[in-house]
Amino acid sequence: MAFTLAQKILAAHSLTPISGEEAAPGRIVNCRLDLVLANDITAPLAIKSLAVMGAKRVFDKNKIVLVMDHFTPQKDIASAEQVIVSRNFAREQDITYYYEGGDAGVEHALLPEVGLVGPGDLVIGADSHTCTYGGIGAFATGMGSTDIAAGMALGENWFKIPESVRVTFTGDLPPYMGGKDLILWTIGKLGVDGARYKALEFDGPVIEEMPVEGRLTMANMAIEAGGKAGLFAADRKTLEYCKEAKRSSDTEIAPDPGASYEQHLTLDVSNLEPLVACPHLPENVRPVSELKDLAINQVIIGSCTNGRILDLRNAAEVLRGRKVKKGLRCIVLPATPGVFKAALKEGIIETLLEAECIIGPPSCGPCLGGHLGILGAGERALATTNRNFRGRMGSLESEIYLANAAVAAATAVTGTITHPGKI
Repeated sequence: MAFTLAQKILAAHSLTPISGEEAAPGRIVNCRLDLVLANDITAPLAIKSLAVMGAKRVFDKNKIVLVMDHFTPQKDIASAEQVIVSRNFAREQDITYYYEGGDAGVEHALLPEVGLVGPGDLVIGADSHTCTYGGIGAFATGMGSTDIAAGMALGENWFKIPESVRVTFTGDLPPYMGGKDLILWTIGKLGVDGARYKALEFDGPVIEEMPVEGRLTMANMAIEAGGKAGLFAADRKTLEYCKEAKRSSDTEIAPDPGASYEQHLTLDVSNLEPLVACPHLPENVRPVSELKDLAINQVIIGSCTNGRILDLRNAAEVLRGRKVKKGLRCIVLPATPGVFKAALKEGIIETLLEAECIIGPPSCGPCLGGHLGILGAGERALATTNRNFRGRMGSLESEIYLANAAVAAATAVTGTITHPGKI
């Protein structure tokens, strides 16, 4: 039996050896875990569940990662106390990978950057966008805090082997476009529940040429189509990326020829233009040209979706020599300290400051309605984030539009949703 990427990784991690039809979609497998992740919102819930279970120690202090990124720097007393719970637990358990303050960044940008996850890994996280790591060939998925607690205690968890949907991109990608546009197209095609508990597997000539950062962006938003995971083959580019993250023993991984897929979508991207997800669902996708007169109050460039150095480079290219429109707030949040340092070294931060952007710390910030850019009633934001549900970034009477970093930068200059090529 030929395996998809999801089947291959889950079969390799099964506690009981399986092969052939034993790895067919729908089968339940108990698997060992390579990494268990939680953040400042979800870790305290998992810690409480561990206590209820009677677990005294985590299964491996080197395979638990806690990242304080959602409401940090702490925005109020409640968020400060959440971090205290997480910090005390990390000390008691001697957790190796605890990130807070100056070494912390947005978790799903941070973990691949520092080499904590790689091709073929099986990762669970108490955050729905854990699927990001599929961009480098890992089967990674979000779970509730009780399941995370079980993973922390046992080092294993059960999975139903998912059906896989293959999405192939061909043609030549036009300027000012990248992974964000391709995943928005996919979500628009499938809908927000069209891939429920399925693995989205991306391939094709466009994907082969795409930087790893773009693949991470696409895997990140697999959950917005209901996906259990978003997966890319780990190729030479992947291994180079992982080597830069100080990993040395990774190998390429790909689906088997002849693997079976529930559905196969194909798109020639040659005539595609940048896409925008309109309120109040990521599936409500329209070409940027259809929204050119829509006024915006705030632009956000950052998040686990599009806060990497490639995104900041794309934004700076558009903003160089220009100014943010008066009356509009353009907030830039580098996703990690490493991204911030690289942006400083390349002069990107200076370019953004000259354009009169607001530069914030590596944090999830306004993406989940946390802080550092909350919307009031009647305001519209264009953001490089991953969700635009009603009230996601503040007032229930606000609106959120999703786009890539170049579109966000162009919009910041004009004050209306704008194709970067138009300025």
